[in-house]
Amino acid sequence: MARPVPHPIRPGQLSVWDFPRPPRVERVPGRVQIDFGGVRIADTDDVVRVLETSHPPVYYLPIDAFGDALTLGQGASFCEFKGGARYFDVHGGGGVVAERAAWNYPSPMPGYEVLADRVAVYAGPMDRCIVNGEVVEPQPGGFYGGWVTSDLAGPFKGVPGSMGW
Repeated sequence: MARPVPHPIRPGQLSVWDFPRPPRVERVPGRVQIDFGGVRIADTDDVVRVLETSHPPVYYLPIDAFGDALTLGQGASFCEFKGGARYFDVHGGGGVVAERAAWNYPSPMPGYEVLADRVAVYAGPMDRCIVNGEVVEPQPGGFYGGWVTSDLAGPFKGVPGSMGW
């Protein structure tokens, strides 16, 4: 499948088509908050994100930022760049649980070591994921864990027909 035509970039936006491959990890200024089951389960200004061509950023927070909201879940996966991932079940208020809704790389590949003690969360199952005051949209398709904010121009991998991008 041919690479799609990037959307026009408005002032203040970044195109996900300018993000690198292999992915880049970078620190992010500001605050990330996650609400689930009517309670705030994470709130931190210690944030890194991974940028990869065609994907909205994936935000990684310190495991400690989640308190007791994470338990080890079932299964594992592998990223050719970051290495082996494990999954977590996310626990919110009222006993609500989102299985395998978070993941991390406990022994990441070289260049991604900063991710070892950090967790990323799928935005879709959460009540809200917030970056610097803006409620994010989940990356389309449900497979990838990127967070879409207004400062991004797509199209984003995950939409129908994007498997070959």
